[in-house]
Amino acid sequence: MPSRTLCADLDSVLLSGETLTELVEASVRRAVDFRRVQTDFAARCDASLAAYERTGISIPSDLFLYKIEAKVKARVKQLRK
Repeated sequence: MPSRTLCADLDSVLLSGETLTELVEASVRRAVDFRRVQTDFAARCDASLAAYERTGISIPSDLFLYKIEAKVKARVKQLRK
């Protein structure tokens, strides 16, 4: 059973009309989504390392940073529309 402090903390953050069950469900969904992102990222890292070890070919860091910055800028521009 949760401690009194935890119960008070939970009660203090519930939105008007929100139940504890809804809060817990939303929290668990976010945790599951986050872990899926972590797992996907780790798999892509492993694949990238395996490709490098197999071929010895890699992308120079300055080119990588240029490409990722361009993607971020494009996404920011898209979100600001």
